[in-house]
Amino acid sequence: MVILVPRAEASSQRIVEVLDTTSSITDPARPVEPAPTGVVELVNIDFAYPHSERPVLHGLSFVARPGKTTAIIGGTGSGKSTIVNLITRGFDVTSGEVRLDGVDVRERSLESLWSRLAVVPQTAYLFKGTVAQNLRFGRPDATDEELWRALDIAQARDFVAEMDGGLEAQIDQGGTNVSGGQRQRLAIARAIVKRPAIYLFDDCFSALDAGTDARLRAALRGETTDATVIIVAQRVSTILRADHIVVLDEGRVVGAGTHAELMETSREYREIVESQLGAAAAA
Repeated sequence: MVILVPRAEASSQRIVEVLDTTSSITDPARPVEPAPTGVVELVNIDFAYPHSERPVLHGLSFVARPGKTTAIIGGTGSGKSTIVNLITRGFDVTSGEVRLDGVDVRERSLESLWSRLAVVPQTAYLFKGTVAQNLRFGRPDATDEELWRALDIAQARDFVAEMDGGLEAQIDQGGTNVSGGQRQRLAIARAIVKRPAIYLFDDCFSALDAGTDARLRAALRGETTDATVIIVAQRVSTILRADHIVVLDEGRVVGAGTHAELMETSREYREIVESQLGAAAAA
């Protein structure tokens, strides 16, 4: 007990410090509400994480448009997931601009920004509650029919139907009572239910087997025909059919184009393809 009291005191002090921390990401004094276009632009972005002198992104620019799938691929530490954090304002850029609907994301309210987005992170998180409550997180008025349709697209209908209660089945905090692949599919279904203008998939297909991944992406293409889709990927097989692929290396764009174009023009992309799919695929 004598040992535990000082430890508890130190822990409580750290908790208070976290609770008292003020976020540097705030609403602007006069938020702008632009006409919706669904276009996401990164313009000459430089970014370094707080308290770090080493930039993660250097002079990065690309455009993602509605009705198109833009994929981002690169090695570990190349800055792929950082791009998602900048679009959502998890962090603000060091220099340059992230624009959504033609306006710098720092000029619009956080509520307005987030209402346009649905993000599926690499590590999916589910809340304690029912399957339906989790799926309705971004759109509380969604009908049961819409939930089942989203589950169909996400290749999750079968296992949800087998759960005790179906849509009313209980999910433990963090989704610990379902598998990693099931968590990912439920998180993808949640994004589909929201019907956002912009989908951000941050390497969220990696927990799926190849067959499920292929079926899900085929179904998803029919659902997102008018939306802007940005996919961060480790597996090159996930992005072969993307309309535009951005190749990153150490925070810089080293290639951009379709799969066929990059096979002709980007050594880095060919190396990724060869390492994952074999030399025959890269030939």
